[in-house]
This record gives sequence, structure tokens and C-alpha cells, in this order.
Amino acid sequence: MNNIWSRYIQGAKTLYYSRKLRFDDLFRERWKRVFDLEEGKRLKILEIGCGPGALAGALHRWYPMAEITAVDRDEELIRFAREHEKGIDFVVGDALDLPFPEGSFDAVISNTVCEHIEPKVFYGEQLRVLKRGGVCLVLSARKGIDGTKYKELTEYEERFWERVEKYDDSIERYNVGKYSAGESEMPVIMERHGFENVSTDFVTVALTPDDPKFSSELAFDIINSDRYSAIERLDSVIYSIPEHFTEGEIEMMKRIANERYDERIGKFEKGEKLWDTNVSVIMVLRGEKF
Repeated sequence: MNNIWSRYIQGAKTLYYSRKLRFDDLFRERWKRVFDLEEGKRLKILEIGCGPGALAGALHRWYPMAEITAVDRDEELIRFAREHEKGIDFVVGDALDLPFPEGSFDAVISNTVCEHIEPKVFYGEQLRVLKRGGVCLVLSARKGIDGTKYKELTEYEERFWERVEKYDDSIERYNVGKYSAGESEMPVIMERHGFENVSTDFVTVALTPDDPKFSSELAFDIINSDRYSAIERLDSVIYSIPEHFTEGEIEMMKRIANERYDERIGKFEKGEKLWDTNVSVIMVLRGEKF
């Protein structure tokens, strides 16, 4: 069973709940404008590197006439996706060798995948499975804004993460971010590998629990999304380098993290506004196959 990403890099809850927020229907029109897909057609759309399925779920809602297929090589992420998003064909498969015939899809889309795959193969496989006139959409996270001061680490946590940095080589071992490129490089790479009529745009998503445009339920989701990330990051430590940490240390770190997020939720419920915010900036490349 391939579960490298979900075990050693980012867990299913980390990816799913952060992406559920990023692709919430509040931001639907922003995304649909830059995607520029024909809504009136019965499109066949493929998401590559779908993870636990949040973007595929959004596409299913936003393009109800479309047939959505989503592929990822991490079997745990696919299992999670099938449990949490319905109406989508989730497939275990590799972006390096997509399990679909030539000319199968009207559009292909990926979110934070291009950074990890050699461009010739990444774009070559998408060209192969696209129909003539098909659209390739590539989403890539750029540097955003993290204004969440309540997450400042205690001295105990700082020492813990210093030790993790000393021993953990999983990012290097699994080539995470090996093929990252700058904003001016990315469209050049896309054109170089066969796509035409390439364009770029950016979508920003600001998540601020105290902003009144967010419901209480969504505000809790924003805070708890960070909680899931903190907890699953600790799980990846014990998977990656168990010889350097005890279960007691991991449990202590989880307890500190949970107390932090419980306190933040308590302040929200009492109406104490912190105005903490996190702004994601996502670059969107759009190219066509002729």
C-alpha cells in the first residue's frame, strides 16, 4: 500500500480540511472565473494528485453537468476521499503514468502537484490524456500571509521542533518541492512542454474567523483546520523518526496544541476578537492543447 505522502508529509485531515476552506463556495466565483471552463457542456474533468478529494468535491458542486475523475497514488488519501466526497470517480494511479487512454478528458487540473514532478512527464501525461482543445489548469501555492499570533510556540515546543529539524530528512528523501519554480518561470515551462494560449492569474483566499462574513461553523472549521495540521504533523514525526522521540513527548506536544486551539475557540465563543488571519495566494496557470 502506497501511503508515503499521508504518513510522512501531510495527513489526510490536514489536506482535506485546509482545502475545503480554500475551495469553499464563498470563493466559487473567483475560482470559476480563472478556470474559464464551459459550464453548459458535459465536460470530463480529471484532477491529478487529488489527495483526500476537497477540490474534486468543489468541482462536482460547481460544474454539476461534468463528470469528475480524480487520481492519486496514495491509497490512504483515496480511501479518505471516497468516504468524504460522493459522485466522483476516485482512482488509485500515478501522475507519471496516468491510467487513462489518450484524449480522454476535456480538462485536467492539479493543485500543488507541479512542484513535485519533473515537468516533462508532468505536462506530457496531461497532454496525452487531454482531447484536442482541452484545458490544463495548474494551481500552485505562493507565499501568503500568516497573521495567527496565538499559535506562537512555547519554549518546550521550540526545543522539540529543533530536534525534529536535526533528524528528519523526509522532505529531501521524497523530493518534496524539488521542481518548484518562480512566477515568471512557470508559464515558460508550460509552453515549453506543449501547451498553447497560456495565461496566468492569482486567487487570494483570506480566512479570518472573526470576520462577520464567516458563519460560526466556518470560523470553527478555520481554527480546527490548523489543529488537524498541528496534530498530524506530530504523527508524521513519530512515523519518520520514532527512534528519536518517545510517545510521551508526542502526547505532551499534542496536549499543548489541543489546549491552544481549545483556548482560541473559547475566546471566539465569548466574543473576544483576535482578528487572526491567514491569506493563501494561489497562482493559476491555464493552457490549451491544440
